Order: sequence, then C-alpha cells, then structure tokens
Amino acid sequence: MVYFHKEDTNYRVQGIRVIKSVLSQLIDNQGYTINCVNIIICSDPYLLNINRTYLDHDYYTDIITFDNSEKQGYIDADLFISIDTVKSNAKLFGTTTLQELRRVIIHGVLHLVGFNDKTESQKNEMRLKEDEYLAYFCS
Repeated sequence: MVYFHKEDTNYRVQGIRVIKSVLSQLIDNQGYTINCVNIIICSDPYLLNINRTYLDHDYYTDIITFDNSEKQGYIDADLFISIDTVKSNAKLFGTTTLQELRRVIIHGVLHLVGFNDKTESQKNEMRLKEDEYLAYFCS
C-alpha cells in the first residue's frame, strides 16, 4: 500500500489515487511487490533536519528515501519530500508543482527498485524512466 502523510506543512496532494496507480505499475513492471510506501510531504526545515540527523548532510534537498525493505523483491520505504524545494524546482524548470512532485516521487521509487544516478549515464537512464512513468499520467 502507498500512504500519504504531511509533516510541518498544509500542502494537499492532488490526484493521490492516480499517483498510487502509477507507482503500483512501476513497481510491478520492475518485478517488485509493494508492502508499504509512506510518502511524507514536509517543509524544507523538516527535511533539512532529517538530512542532518540521519545522513550527516547539511544541505536542502527535494527527497530523501529510506529503504526499509527486509525481504528481497518487496518494497517497504519512507519517502520524505520537501514541498518547498519541489515548488522552487517547478518554477526553475518551468513546470507545475504537481508535475514536479510526481517526478520526485517516481525518482524515489526508481531508487527503491535498483536505479541509481551517480554517473551521467545513470542520470540519463533515470531521467528516461522518470519520463516514461510521467507519461502514464497523460494516458
């Protein structure tokens, strides 16, 4: 199951049912099964605190993904997403907040199913997969 939560923000995610459906398709297509994915929408200060506390990083980011899976092939995770950074990035990239939020969620889940973005080649592959699953919202 996919669950949405809010911490330190009043932002209301639109189209939750469709997002859940796309994530289910993504995870299934990659040969995994969803146990539990918590998507926690929060503020920049909230996510910065998580970044400092758990990752020893002192910078803002749009998403932090914690893979809590204990069994191979099953997804258990917490995705913390700063809606403040998502909004800023949406303006920067000339898209809507909802579209950028969808991309960030897909990005986090792609990490959970084995995609990386450390090298330029991996970043390109990740972007193509993000675009592939973003297209599901238009069909």
